[in-house]
Order: sequence, then C-alpha cells, then structure tokens
Amino acid sequence: MTPLRKTTLALLALDILAVFLCFNAALVFRGLDAPLVTSLIWPALFSIAALYLIDGYTTRTDMLSVDYTSQHLIALLAALLGTLLTLYVFQPVAYGLTSSRGVIFFAFAALAPLSLSYRRIGYARARAFRQSHPIIFIGTHASTHAFQAECDQAGVSQPLLFARSDDNSEVTSPQPTGTTPPPKETSKDARPTPLAQNSQGEDFASPPTEPLEALLRKIETGQLTAHAIVLCDDTQHRLPDALSQRLAQAYFDGTPITTRERFHQAYWRKVGLYRLDHHWPFQDGFAIARVPVFEHIKRLSDILLASLGLLLSLPLMALCALGIWLDDRGPILFTQTRIGENRRPFKLYKLRTMRCRPAEQSGDKYTQASDPRITRIGRFLRTSRLDELPQLLNVLLGDMSMIGPRAEWDELVRHYETAIPCYHFRHLLKPGITGWAQVNYPYGANLQDTLRKLEYDLYYIRHFSFRLDAAIILKTIHIMLFGRGR
Repeated sequence: MTPLRKTTLALLALDILAVFLCFNAALVFRGLDAPLVTSLIWPALFSIAALYLIDGYTTRTDMLSVDYTSQHLIALLAALLGTLLTLYVFQPVAYGLTSSRGVIFFAFAALAPLSLSYRRIGYARARAFRQSHPIIFIGTHASTHAFQAECDQAGVSQPLLFARSDDNSEVTSPQPTGTTPPPKETSKDARPTPLAQNSQGEDFASPPTEPLEALLRKIETGQLTAHAIVLCDDTQHRLPDALSQRLAQAYFDGTPITTRERFHQAYWRKVGLYRLDHHWPFQDGFAIARVPVFEHIKRLSDILLASLGLLLSLPLMALCALGIWLDDRGPILFTQTRIGENRRPFKLYKLRTMRCRPAEQSGDKYTQASDPRITRIGRFLRTSRLDELPQLLNVLLGDMSMIGPRAEWDELVRHYETAIPCYHFRHLLKPGITGWAQVNYPYGANLQDTLRKLEYDLYYIRHFSFRLDAAIILKTIHIMLFGRGR
C-alpha cells in the first residue's frame, strides 16, 4: 500500500472517530442519552464527502495554508447544512439526533478544529517525509529545464533529481547555470512549452544529476527512496531495454512511476500545454465523449440553480444596482460580446463596475489590480464577484453554464487564437460563471496568465464531472467570502 493511500485511510478513520466523539460529547453536554452510533451515519457521510471535495484526504494539499483552513470550515458548514436538511426533512421525528438541534451545532463546532488539527499534524509530517524523498525526472535537455521551471512555478519544495542515461545521449542533464537554455521540445507529438523560463526570462539553477543506472542501483539497494519517478513523455521509447526493465521492476516494487503529462494532471490538476496538438480532444479518457448524458443532466441542474439563484439574489442585485447608480449615475448593467460553446458569440450581462468610456478610450484591455477605471462600488463588486450575478440570466438563456471556462471578450479571443495554438479547445464546453481556472488561478492580466489559466481550463474539459463541479462550488464560496476577484 502506498504512503498516499495509507494517509487517506488514516484520515478517513480519524474523521469517523472524530464524528463519533464530537456528537456523543455534545449529547453528554446537553444531558441526553449517549452513546449514539447508527444515528451518526448522515453527519459522517456529509462530512467525509465535503472534505473529499476540497482534497482534504491527500497530503498534496497544503493544509497549513489559510486558504485550506477557510475551505475546510466552508466544507464542514456545507456538511452541517446537509445534515440538518436530511434529518429534519427526510428522516422520521424519532431519529436519534432530531431531539436537539443544539447537539448538531455543538458537534460540528467541535469537529471543525479537531479535524483540521490532525490534518495539519499529518501534513507537517508528510512534508518532512517528502524532503528526504526526491522526485526523479528522466528527460531531454529541453524537458528537464521545462520541468524544473514548472516545479518552481508550482512551489514544489522537495528535492528534484534529473536523471540521465549513459547509454543514450538523448537523455542528459541540463546545462550549467548561466548558459543559454537549449531549444524546447520539437518532436512531432510535442508543442514547444512556454514554461522553459520564468516570467523574467531568468535561467533556472541546474538540479543534481546522476546517470539513471546509478540512481536505479540506489533505489534497488535501498539507499534512495523516490517520491516519484517522472518520465518525459517520449523518454520511455528512447531508453535501452535493460533500463526500461529495471524501471518496470522498481514500479512493481512500489516506486511510483508516471509520465510528465500524467504528473501534471495528478499532482497539479492541470494539462501541460507542451503536449497540446490538434489530436488532443480525440485521446482516450475524455468525459466529454464518454458520458454525453452528463451534458443533459448538467443543463437541467443549471436551469434549476440559475432560477433559484435569480430568485434569491434579486434583493441583493437591487441593492448593488442602487449603489452603482448612486456612485456615478451611469447604467446599471454592462454588456459585452463574449465567445461561447463552439465559438458562438453571445451577449454577456454583468453589473457595471467601471466608468463609462467609449471603447477607443478604454485603455488597457486587461483590468489591472489598481485600475483607475474601476468605480468605488465596482471594486467591492469585483472582489466579492457579485458583479457576475446577472450572468444567471445567461445561464437560463443557454449561453452559459454555472460552471465552465471563463467567457472571454471576442476581441481578446481573436488575439489568443492567433498567439496560442489550440486555444479554441476551451470552447468545447459552455463557458461558466465560475470554473476550475477561476478558483485555482488569480485574475489574468497578460498573455502568460492566459496560458496558465488555459492549463486549468483544459483539465476541466478533460475531467469534468459532478464531483469536480461540487468542488468548484465550495472553492468559489471561499473566494467570494475572502475576496480574490478583481
């Protein structure tokens, strides 16, 4: 059993135990009969499901961060609401926990810090463990530099080893620091990666390198334990048979081995653009082709959620509209042509957050952090993302979905499709009010930001599901409460 799976099972067992302890302690505190066991099925299921959606069962999630702490609390709040709804609407009055709502509130109030505390302890131990277990990357000159840049941008703190094979001149180590990086990958199946350097164009320091045969010998003799071995996607076709067989044996002995493309998706939950070509949508594993009925179910849920959202948000939108009018006496709504599914243009509705100016005087096409065009009320609406509430009407009209890639301005799309090969793949789905890129990356203000967000959009297109949509909803609530919009 892998360490990751052991951690998942341990956290799952601790959560079940924590639910039992917190609820029974609350019963004792309230002077009610205890212990309860079977009556705790619903709170346990809702808590586990909510924490699973925010990646609360993997130590790849930074559980010491403020972001995770807020997401953890929001997830358990959702579990509390689900428990109350289930117990008081669908369960008989005689059900064990319905005798006192206070028990449920007290129990979840205790469960939140308890479940967060042992996750933080577990994450700290796992992080210390990873510091002695490097990631080994096997690749070419270009791919090693690119992978090192990707790890730097992702904030990977554990050691990296770049392996080479003495039996194959194609698999070598990076050039010394300060020299010009080699050309990016240009194989027929690979598109040059934009990640070979950071945004300042600086070279990255070369990691320690050893011949692959020497590293495999250390793994086989127990001198080295790798967190993972990552293969450049065409390296496995270049390695000598003897080394390939030893890699296979290391895999069977428990060393995680994956390709660079799968590493992107499993560890960083995005799609590396370096492998993108016009055949990408036809690969195996696309939910968009595998489960067509999902689109019909998603459309039905969009209609229900948008209708409910419009009904509940009308008083709030009225207050926002009043604030916009009092601020500068201009129009309430902002409309703009955006590009939707299959490149169809449509008119998008938002609450206006910027001063009224002719298009030719509007300045930068991107909105900057301290953009003077943003009104006072507009800054609050953007930070809280309340300016996007009118897009619920776009959802009802069928132009958008609740969740999907961001709908971009048609002028920017024309520029992106010229500058970024295969950018149009993000139009395979309806755009969304919120999405995987929006909750994982801040507002884009240049072409590099657009590239980074495209990686997340393509991950969603390849893996979209109800589970992923539910995770996005929880993360969106976190963003709205703590203000990461612009």
